[in-house]
Amino acid sequence: MTTLAIIGGTGLSQLTALKNPRREAVNTPYGNPSAEFVIGTIQNKEVIFLARHGNPHAIPPHKINYRANIWALQHLGVTDIIAVAAVGGITSEMTPASLAIPDQIIDYTYSREHTFFDGADGNVTHIDFTYPYCQKLRAGLITAAASANLHVSPIGTYGCTQGPRLETAAEIARMERDGCDLVGMTGMPEASLAKELGLNYAALAVMANWGAGKTAGEITMAEIEENLHHGMANAATLLQAFVAAY
Repeated sequence: MTTLAIIGGTGLSQLTALKNPRREAVNTPYGNPSAEFVIGTIQNKEVIFLARHGNPHAIPPHKINYRANIWALQHLGVTDIIAVAAVGGITSEMTPASLAIPDQIIDYTYSREHTFFDGADGNVTHIDFTYPYCQKLRAGLITAAASANLHVSPIGTYGCTQGPRLETAAEIARMERDGCDLVGMTGMPEASLAKELGLNYAALAVMANWGAGKTAGEITMAEIEENLHHGMANAATLLQAFVAAY
């Protein structure tokens, strides 16, 4: 049974390293997942891949059906999830095209379907979310980076915003005061939903740009695409090393 899933974000809508891929659709009580699940092997180990924004990339961050995605992965037998995300850098070490393995998250999103525990079963359920990311998976990613001679920031706080617009300079300044090292739009409720279902979850963040106000001028899509081209190539190398040791 497959236990490992990789969720791909912007810049990673398919996993070219997957051998003998097959596609599987899953119906869920929460509607349709972002795309069909692609099941194949890397280093002779079975892996499930999901394009978070669909393939082709068409679903904005606030419209992703996070509940359907996470429920379907559990239904397919997944226990461990590596979530790849394109993000913006806030603190000095989060330079464009670099990689980070966040250890904390702050949620700035709103109006998303953010829990499986909506009270419909007559119960009020809480989860502990002190440590949102699985320490074992994080350690595995950090070790895999070292084995592949890739530099990663081994810690960082991910600030998750609503999107799809980018942030203002004042918002980024506030997030830095809050303790955020990087900013993205898809980290929540994905991480907490995985926690609710007892799934191990870790994030691999790829810096696509500096956050607003961190450099002179506006952020351009050309800049983002160039940084993602290099950053996602390194992320793919890291993922292969991680799976090899999984």
